[in-house]
Amino acid sequence: MLLVALITPFAATSFGAASISWADVVQVFSHKLLGWGDSLGVTERIIWELRLPRVILAFIAGAGLSIAGSVLQAVTRNPLADPYLFGISSGASFGAVVALTLFSQSALMLSLPIGAFIGASLSVIMVLSLCGRNLSTQVERMLLSGVAISFMFGAMASLLLYFSSPQAAASVLFWTLGSFAKASWAGLVLPALVVALCTMVILLFKRQIVAMRAGDETAHTLGINVGRLRLSMLLLCSLITAILVANCGGIGFIGLMVPHTVRLLFPGRYPLLLTAAFGGLFMVWVDVLARTLLSYQELPVGIITSVMGSVFFLFILGGRSAKRI
Repeated sequence: MLLVALITPFAATSFGAASISWADVVQVFSHKLLGWGDSLGVTERIIWELRLPRVILAFIAGAGLSIAGSVLQAVTRNPLADPYLFGISSGASFGAVVALTLFSQSALMLSLPIGAFIGASLSVIMVLSLCGRNLSTQVERMLLSGVAISFMFGAMASLLLYFSSPQAAASVLFWTLGSFAKASWAGLVLPALVVALCTMVILLFKRQIVAMRAGDETAHTLGINVGRLRLSMLLLCSLITAILVANCGGIGFIGLMVPHTVRLLFPGRYPLLLTAAFGGLFMVWVDVLARTLLSYQELPVGIITSVMGSVFFLFILGGRSAKRI
């Protein structure tokens, strides 16, 4: 995995509409980071100003969504929990669509993340209110509540798009499907900062989160305030999802697939940092696939992750049904 992490920045920046060799990528990195060699002009701008910020944003998004999915599955004791299935992503998307359609372009830098966070927090509150206090015995109800709320927010976002201009509707539609096309160095600061700080807070409470996986009663006997910790983690996951939706759009099922894959590779453990690294690398290569699958055309990342995630979701459901039998 370390070898993949070292190769990924060089390999991922070489893929795209313009064919760029690995030698050019290495030369650009050497010139920018170490001051060695000469500038490659347009090729250097493509790599450094367009593709590298996109690769970094994809890594941040994959890491953040993977952390959020892993924490949601732990604190709710729901193996199918995910920011997308839980309704958080749809709520954040709705809040972001409200900001995109109602506010001016100059106010979007502030209104977009705030709107996304309000929508994500509202979806969490609605799911918790529908499930009641005893979440440990409400696994199926929580999942169904998240799906229902997801559809509701999706319908409300579609209604706003219906009454907006065709140009705004087209741009918002592509954004809601997930894309890293607008990545820039300036736009990396806020998502990187939020994901890093939220991950640090989650790591501080890692032992309490692991204890909650054994059940609320066990956590209570260890002196953990289960209700407060669960709500705090849900709000942190909402914040991570909201800031990523505001910058990348709606990207589903990453928080479902990656934590399960890591647990299959490392049974009996809860490696949060490894989950984040695996999710980040996975998202980078999904974005490479989205850029190169069709000639001279880019697929939204959310379409690819939804196709993969739906198959993975059915696989998990099949495994749960087999266990019950």
